[in-house]
Amino acid sequence: MRFGVLGPLAVTTDTGEPVTVPGVKVRALLTDLLANRNRVVSADRLIDDLWGDDPPANAAGALQVRVSQLRKALNDAESGARDLVESRPPGYLLRATADADRFAELAAAGDPVHLTEALGLWRGEPYADFADEEYVRAEAIRLAEQRLVVLERLADARLARGEHDLAAADLADLVARYPLREGLRALHLRALYAAGRQTEALESYADLRGRLADELGLDPGPELVALHRRILAQDAGLTGPPRAARIRNSIPARLDELVGRAEALTELRTLIPERRLVTLTGPGGVGKTRLATEAAREQAYPDGVHLVELAALPPGDPGVADRILATLDIHEAAGASVPATDRLLAAVRQRRLLLVLDNCEHVIEPAAGLVARLLRDTPGVTVLATSREPLGLTGELVWEVPPLAVPDDDRDPDAVRRSAAARLFAARAAAQQRGFRLDDRTAPAVAQLCRRLDGLPLALELAATRVRALGVAGVVERLDDRFKLLATQQRDMPARQRTLAAVIGWSWDLLDDADREILARLAVFSDGCTLDAAEAVCDADFDVLARLVDRSLVVMDDTGAGPRYRLLESVAAFCLDRLEIGRPGDAAAGRARHAAYFTGLAERADPELRGPAQAEWLCRLDTENANLRSALAHGGGLRLANALTWYWFLRGRFTEARHALTLDGDMSAQARAAAWRVGFALLQGDQMETADISAYDDSRGTWFVAAALIDRSELVLAAELLSAAGESADRWTEAAVLSSRAKLAHTDGDLAALGRDGTRCAEIFAELGDRWGRLRASDWVGGLAELTGEYDRSAALHREGLGWAEELSLWPEVSSKLSWLAWLAVQTRDYVQARELAERAYKLAGEQDSVGVVVFAELSLGFAARRDGRLDVATTHLEHLAELARRDAQPALFLPMVLVELGYAAEQGGDPAAGLARHVEAFDVAQAMGAPRDAIGALEGIASAAAYSVPEVAARLLGAAAAARRAVEFAAAPAERDELDRITGRLIAALGRERFDALVAAGRDLSPGEGRALV
Repeated sequence: MRFGVLGPLAVTTDTGEPVTVPGVKVRALLTDLLANRNRVVSADRLIDDLWGDDPPANAAGALQVRVSQLRKALNDAESGARDLVESRPPGYLLRATADADRFAELAAAGDPVHLTEALGLWRGEPYADFADEEYVRAEAIRLAEQRLVVLERLADARLARGEHDLAAADLADLVARYPLREGLRALHLRALYAAGRQTEALESYADLRGRLADELGLDPGPELVALHRRILAQDAGLTGPPRAARIRNSIPARLDELVGRAEALTELRTLIPERRLVTLTGPGGVGKTRLATEAAREQAYPDGVHLVELAALPPGDPGVADRILATLDIHEAAGASVPATDRLLAAVRQRRLLLVLDNCEHVIEPAAGLVARLLRDTPGVTVLATSREPLGLTGELVWEVPPLAVPDDDRDPDAVRRSAAARLFAARAAAQQRGFRLDDRTAPAVAQLCRRLDGLPLALELAATRVRALGVAGVVERLDDRFKLLATQQRDMPARQRTLAAVIGWSWDLLDDADREILARLAVFSDGCTLDAAEAVCDADFDVLARLVDRSLVVMDDTGAGPRYRLLESVAAFCLDRLEIGRPGDAAAGRARHAAYFTGLAERADPELRGPAQAEWLCRLDTENANLRSALAHGGGLRLANALTWYWFLRGRFTEARHALTLDGDMSAQARAAAWRVGFALLQGDQMETADISAYDDSRGTWFVAAALIDRSELVLAAELLSAAGESADRWTEAAVLSSRAKLAHTDGDLAALGRDGTRCAEIFAELGDRWGRLRASDWVGGLAELTGEYDRSAALHREGLGWAEELSLWPEVSSKLSWLAWLAVQTRDYVQARELAERAYKLAGEQDSVGVVVFAELSLGFAARRDGRLDVATTHLEHLAELARRDAQPALFLPMVLVELGYAAEQGGDPAAGLARHVEAFDVAQAMGAPRDAIGALEGIASAAAYSVPEVAARLLGAAAAARRAVEFAAAPAERDELDRITGRLIAALGRERFDALVAAGRDLSPGEGRALV
């Protein structure tokens, strides 16, 4: 049974079902026992607490009845719970744990996570139902004080993390409730000062000093006085660290212990933070990747540590930047075609992170060129590379990874045990054969094996897999035959094969013909495969894979959604050599089967990406990205590219899509690709003759082009294409068309169409189970709610959409939803919340290089700053937005509202004439666009500026604007209402109420255009 006292009394079963405790007296009894839980409370005290000065005639009997009722209520909910209330002379005892106990436990931990969880237990004031009763007052006061202490500790922790603005906002409410609490006030002063609000910090101190003097006749304590002096002196120690960023690491989980590299890790742990570029070099199989990931795992960078695996790239491939962008989950944005390197530099320029570039040797030139740019242009980026040769860059620290130390003396078991190579072999052999021990009997053979294998970790691990079948002596006997050639150190053999080729060749020879055939075929996969893929492409059943996993030639990875089977890099290279040199026909056939399988997979995925399994298939295609790229290059062609268009769009990989859509294909594939080529080109900002764009045979493709045209403000042509797409559309395309029509209706201010199309597309996408579609629909259903003044409903819809975007890892859409929520906060006057949300959206959109979403976030930043009186900040954002809006021949749809805000900012800055010019320009642009809501806002702005010089005209303009609002059913938002109230107040002061009302009434007969003509 669970008891809650941190709020109104609450009782639930262990499964969370609420328990009804009937009657005020029974609930009071339970409350009294809970306040003294696990202690005996005398019957006399309970009677006094429950009935006070007016006890019943048979008080003891009445108490016993209430106890019986309480026991029955508990037992009815959970069998045996009646025993929690025990009869103990001289009264009763309740054996229980309450949420207050959990609160104390979490509070004792002290870290921000536990403190936040502790505060989350509170549902209101402690013992809220009975807070005025004497028997709980002391306990309630104690708990309330503990909560305040936890709040102070959490605020202190947030300040330490750099969350100054958030801490200041939270502390403001607490200071208002507890104005004389000096510890709380000190935290508030620190938060205000660290957030750059020194004046407010000093004002808060002055307020406390005045209150203490007036109410208590006291001065502030010495600690607070000292803090005040530090603020006056602008002590640098008070500024605190910068705000902590969200850290997203991509280092894979550790699968087993790293043996023999303690000294290397110690050295690298120091080197990596000190040097911008560290390159681990050495032969294949020496353990460069493993050492790099372990060294990186121990590093702490504000923006994370990220492993970028380059092995999947073909030799010389220039796509290193693309791999880094994919690892960082940075989506390609609509609106411009920007090279991957430039997008990467823009995304990480302000970040502090560690990139681990693994396996650079086959892409050494493009990798070196990119790293050089990163070192030069992004001061916060550190690179840890692994390669078989140095990158050859200025400032590079080349750290050669040596083989593990081998035993010097076969006859000394202790010396063998101290050898890192022997310890690694022993650990892996024991994992294969539980009875294996490194002892006096096995030490000589292990020492010989370690020396013969040159201490290479991969070779040792492969050898350990054979101990179960051959014993360590048998393994050594096999080495006599196999490695005799390597003892000669043949110099014309490639460096990466001087030891590994022999080790892998020996393992290859141990396989039977059937297993060898399967292993060779598995090499056509990039970054592993599922069991289904192995069966389809290689005719490999589970038993074969299990044998190959057993022999460490195949690695099974079950850290994802399902098990995947990978070849070690060197094993894959060895197998490909066998296929391509010895049996080229088999290699071509294997690649063809690989391409056919992944083409089929993509074609199965395409419809699933528009239904309830969307998230699952996105994840699956993400996992198979390397295989899909390989299949495109080896026979998948345009058919595969067509199947991946929607996936590429959702993942923001526009350049990859455009490149793939240029591949060869039959006439049907070419026809299907045509619309998507145009759509992706439009999304990347290519200049195109719109006269050449018309409806396509593919209704989805036609819709896609129309949607891209809307983002380019080509609204007339977009509407025509939407009509064509909707004529023969399937259900999904019908919903997509409706979503785009709702977007146009939102732009046009057509509330009826917006409600009709937005609601219908939301219904269809919900029926289809497409969360991306529901996310899109929520933009316009939520937009309608905002236009009609239903701000809470609009915020709820956008928060729901935010959840969908996060589930699907659609980061530009996450930023967009944060921007929507910021915009709603602006409209409802919550400018602090608006700024916080918009800053999060702006940062995320900037990382994703998503121009449209950056604009949306910056709108809220500018609007919130202007309405909060921060004119310099507002003007900077708004002027930048106005410049962006005028870049294209067709002005952006957000230009009128930006001009209106700039007009108000000019007025607030003391220049109403400049403000009037901005408002007039905004009205003219809105009229040209056919945007009635923006035209009304501009008309109200004209009235505001005109009020300074021609108040009679301004009053008539307000009347015209009010009539226009009623005609189109656009309610003024609370923030807009503030502007109207301000204008109205000025005009009444100038004209008098009677004259003002008459002029407003006269203005209602004017159209917006006629009102504009008055100035």
